[in-house]
Amino acid sequence: MKLILASASPRRAQILRDAGFTFEVVPCEVDETPPKEEAPQEFVRRLAQEKARLAAARVTGPAIVVGADTIVIAGGQVLGKPRSAEEASAMLRLLSGRTHSVYTGLALIRLPDGASRVDIAETQVTFEAMSAEEISAYVASGEPFDKAGAYGIQGPGGRFISRVEGCYFNVVGLPLAKLYRHLTSLGWKPG
Repeated sequence: MKLILASASPRRAQILRDAGFTFEVVPCEVDETPPKEEAPQEFVRRLAQEKARLAAARVTGPAIVVGADTIVIAGGQVLGKPRSAEEASAMLRLLSGRTHSVYTGLALIRLPDGASRVDIAETQVTFEAMSAEEISAYVASGEPFDKAGAYGIQGPGGRFISRVEGCYFNVVGLPLAKLYRHLTSLGWKPG
């Protein structure tokens, strides 16, 4: 049975490759603007489902399509991908010296029968206090710009993280153990 990743994220693909998965990528673009009336957990769940449905419409079975979306919540705000250096700096100042939540919505659709699984992973991440110089240098590195919350735990941004409660891979963008459990429940077998 084929495995399809409905994401253009190089980090999600790397997690799967490193874990020994064979898969195809079918990227799907959805509007990632969070509506004010939708809870963050429901927002990532919905986006993951939309991505999986879009990819499933472009694939023939037998296959399992995996959609995922990750957001960072800090100070009651949803932190998406920063659009400017100023926005990245503001996000990092908000995270500095605090604990925040990372949520990933996960949606799987088995083809051709349409059986599905939907889940959410949550991880708490604690940042050390960052100086203005550290924030400026990190933003100048360019790493913050394609990542929710303006940081990557798996790169240089990891040097500012003192504690992770929950799934590390969730913070990177794909809760690996949760994904594996759902894949096997849908009949997928490694190899």
